[in-house]
Amino acid sequence: MPKLPSSTAVSECVRGDAALTRAFTLLGKRWSGIVLGSLRSGPAGFRELSRAIAGVSDSVLSDRLSELAEAGLITRTVDEGPPVTVSYALTMSGLALMPALDQISRWAQEHLPA
Repeated sequence: MPKLPSSTAVSECVRGDAALTRAFTLLGKRWSGIVLGSLRSGPAGFRELSRAIAGVSDSVLSDRLSELAEAGLITRTVDEGPPVTVSYALTMSGLALMPALDQISRWAQEHLPA
């Protein structure tokens, strides 16, 4: 007869699943990871990001930037100018995510068809 998992193991699994659910609810949205990766090299404005991320519409990019800022992964800075400019940059929390995104990228190169 198989041994049943302990209640501690079950509760750890449930917590882990809940954490993954929270992470992929945000990061699983199309373009979120690409936006974060595009900010890896430093702050960028909306137009720079739009040009760097081929295929994303302005409205979706705007939505993703807002969601990522609300989640604390990026900051939005307005320079009153003139002209007024807006730039986006990774926060410490966003920077902490970069090693995981690097690993996902390596995994995709090795295991997913081009």
